[in-house]
Amino acid sequence: MKSLKLLSFSLLLLVLNSSCADEKTTPQVEKEPTVSTYYLIRHAEKDRSNPENSDPELTQKGLGRAMHWAEILKEVSLDAIYSTDFERTSMTAAPAAVKQDITVQFYDPSTLNMEEFKQQTEGMNVLIVGHSNTTPKMVNQMIGEEKYPDMKDYDNGSLYIVQRVGNKITSQVLQFNCNCPD
Repeated sequence: MKSLKLLSFSLLLLVLNSSCADEKTTPQVEKEPTVSTYYLIRHAEKDRSNPENSDPELTQKGLGRAMHWAEILKEVSLDAIYSTDFERTSMTAAPAAVKQDITVQFYDPSTLNMEEFKQQTEGMNVLIVGHSNTTPKMVNQMIGEEKYPDMKDYDNGSLYIVQRVGNKITSQVLQFNCNCPD
């Protein structure tokens, strides 16, 4: 009986030592923070020949700029492209969508729930095409501060970049000139 108790005690010590050894030798791997990057632009130059037309297409220069945006963003592996449901914005998004084989998704800036949008696009690279007032407003919602004013009426070359790394958010604006013919 004494040897059975000794054997049981030895087994218990072996199990305890082995589980302690596992805890000591198992490295704790820290989870890398999720990175989400948003590229926000205003639509390219629109046709202003008919002031009554609330949904004009792009001009030749605007088409050239849309192609230019696709070229600028070709090195970014986009996961999604969003555009408002207007001719000028969808035409601006089209070259990047074709180049990266992505279907453009339409959004309404007046009804967009920013928290849901950020959750849906977490860990993604996203292009968002909007307007002179909706683009900076969306950037401000993403960063949680009123940093960027509405764009000037003829500003079609600003690229806002918002990046979320874990809980840290950064933003910047780059300006691109387009020497596209009129």
